[in-house]
Amino acid sequence: MKRKTAVLVIIIICFLFQSSIFSHMEFAAVGPNLLLIVAASFGFMRGKKEGMMVGFTAGIFFDVFWGGVLGFNMLLFTLIGYFNGSFQRLFYDEDIKLPLVLIGVSELIYGLITCFCLYVLRGDFAFMAHLADIILPELVYTILATLVLYQIILHVNKKLEEEEQRSASKFV
Repeated sequence: MKRKTAVLVIIIICFLFQSSIFSHMEFAAVGPNLLLIVAASFGFMRGKKEGMMVGFTAGIFFDVFWGGVLGFNMLLFTLIGYFNGSFQRLFYDEDIKLPLVLIGVSELIYGLITCFCLYVLRGDFAFMAHLADIILPELVYTILATLVLYQIILHVNKKLEEEEQRSASKFV
């Protein structure tokens, strides 16, 4: 229960930062996707199931407050959490290269799918402009935000794991 509460608090805090502070600190008219960072991070730290649950929750927040189609971002974030959970066995706390690459790939896939589903299918074929003006700047900004946010999520995850191990050892 403590882990679920902590994860929900992280999602809410990132949602608030993304919708308030980072909306005023835009770079090239885009901001970082903090909720994607959270979903991907918990995916490769805790596995497919938790990545999906965190992605689902983050996607609901995204859809309810910003999304035009309810469920679109929820599905994408759930799949991103699952995809990143596939790399749990390769994950090491000390190595930041894997999280940066996975979050970068996740952001790129998210941007491409969003562009295709929300613009190209509606007849807006300015893909290169969308790529240069939105997808790539958001990718860069998200990777820069990952350098800070990932360290915080990693610290919280370590504390939660230590707490879980201590409480599990009491029952053995």
